[in-house]
Amino acid sequence: MFTSQGRSTRVLLVGAAAATAVLLSACGSTSSDEAAPSDESYSVEHAMGETTIEGTPERIVVIDSPHLDALVALGITPVGATESGAGTGVPAYLADDLEDTEIVGPTMEPDLEAIASLNPDLIIGAQVRHEALYEQLSAIAPTVFSVNSGTDWEEQARITAAAVGETDEMETLLTGVEERAAQIGNEIGAEGQTASMVRFRPDNFRLYGPDTFSGTILTQVGYDLGADRAWNEYSMLELSPENYTEIDGDVVFFTNPGGDPAATTMAAVTGLWGAQPGVAAGNVHEFEDETWMVGIGVVGANTILDDLEKTLG
Repeated sequence: MFTSQGRSTRVLLVGAAAATAVLLSACGSTSSDEAAPSDESYSVEHAMGETTIEGTPERIVVIDSPHLDALVALGITPVGATESGAGTGVPAYLADDLEDTEIVGPTMEPDLEAIASLNPDLIIGAQVRHEALYEQLSAIAPTVFSVNSGTDWEEQARITAAAVGETDEMETLLTGVEERAAQIGNEIGAEGQTASMVRFRPDNFRLYGPDTFSGTILTQVGYDLGADRAWNEYSMLELSPENYTEIDGDVVFFTNPGGDPAATTMAAVTGLWGAQPGVAAGNVHEFEDETWMVGIGVVGANTILDDLEKTLG
């Protein structure tokens, strides 16, 4: 439901956004560029077709994290949301704005009964994760899906905004992220520098490319993540520890889920990478996995920018 909760977050996120919002891109178009009047219906074109929504949604269930971030950025509190793993709850960086949001199962297997029990008037998710559930979800409430989840994160932000009639506001927020990224990039001298974005995992490590969530933010800041590299469909490279030489940026950013170097390849890789350019120069920075890798959206993007400003500014 729409509440005043999270409004202070929303104001901070707008930052130096342009006064005039750009139009919604075709990937998340809606029949209206303004917030839909509460007593009128509107249609949203999305990954699964077109959905008509009657009036202003007040009981929204979100079944993927990028859309959850988007709602919080817009100052909207959903009645229900999924969690990334059993017992993990909502992302910690959003928790203060989601105290009244109920968990409706894990993201990969949403609990349809729990969703239905909340009597939602809108459900938001992603085709890449939940296409097989679309008909069942649509039988519960009008359902809107983005195409992706995480990759092309602005698509998810725009689809979420279109679903709640807040297209213009989201464009202002996205413009604010882009302008703030450029400003911070100038402050920290990112232009002309290469960067390696690493996430250590139990059996390998991932190198994140320019089309991942954190990669897009670093690119907007001005870093070169290597557009010509042989990235996979998710703009990543899955690498074993002996491929540590791929971590060749002038600056290295990394996350280590759980924090224990021995539980991932972190200990092995960091024991080998001492001669790599960024490491040898002392330009290595660790950040929180939840926001840099999982916190996908406007709120998460501004958290990354906060980290860069504090650490490198």
